[in-house]
Amino acid sequence: MTQGTMSSRLDGRERADADAVAGLLAGTAPLGVAFSGGVDSAVLLALAVRTLGADGVLALLAVSPSLAADERADAHRVAGHIGAHLVEFRTFEGENPAYRANGADRCFHCKDELFTRISADVARHHGLRAVAYGENADDVLRPDRPGARAATAHRVLRPLAEAGLTKERVRAIARALDLPCSDKPAAPCLASRIPHGHEVTPAKLAQIEQAEHALRVAGFSDWRVRHHGDIARIEVPVAEIARFADAALRGEVLRAVRAAGFRHVTVDLAGIMSGAFTLEVISRRA
Repeated sequence: MTQGTMSSRLDGRERADADAVAGLLAGTAPLGVAFSGGVDSAVLLALAVRTLGADGVLALLAVSPSLAADERADAHRVAGHIGAHLVEFRTFEGENPAYRANGADRCFHCKDELFTRISADVARHHGLRAVAYGENADDVLRPDRPGARAATAHRVLRPLAEAGLTKERVRAIARALDLPCSDKPAAPCLASRIPHGHEVTPAKLAQIEQAEHALRVAGFSDWRVRHHGDIARIEVPVAEIARFADAALRGEVLRAVRAAGFRHVTVDLAGIMSGAFTLEVISRRA
């Protein structure tokens, strides 16, 4: 995807939003973009390439047990579609007792590790002038985003939020640029499936990854497998819950989730809910 091609696909509001982000990115090359393959970081990466050129931008993909292999592969595909250079690096949040303890501030410790590794290792090695990540204007208003504190502490840029781009407007740009992730649902890390106060371990993360892969293969549009010890609580969009009435699909999912190490498999009739565990803790404190 070339700079000229991307420019020609933007019009009206999307072009104005893209230009606002471009103004905030001017002079930041070489820029590192904390990249996950989701729509926010993909739009930020695409606009950075459009503004600074492919040689002035580096997509930074953090790899740890909390990143599913499917998400890792998707991130490479999206970066390739954009035409951006991507580098992987390891993070070690699992070695931090505060992260493993899985309090409501777990995301802070994860993001702090992410940006520390970028600053200490990646930015120095690649000579980056600045680092940005894909927080949008809706994220700023959410009470369950402690990771934003880590971005502030590490002076990480958040041009989408600063330009006032909501999730809806980010998706509009993604569709205008024909990004393959334009309609992709949010995909938080695997640790978000473990209730706060229950330890995050590589074994639990592997169980969740294996079980969620089965839901992906079964063709659900979005999913979570919440880890409650021996119990897997499946969340899918409400409109797709009825699919479990099909005996063949239900049997396939049941076998796969049990093979991941769960004894009991349930489906949550409330459907999928982003930030379910953190929002519950916050509401109790209010």
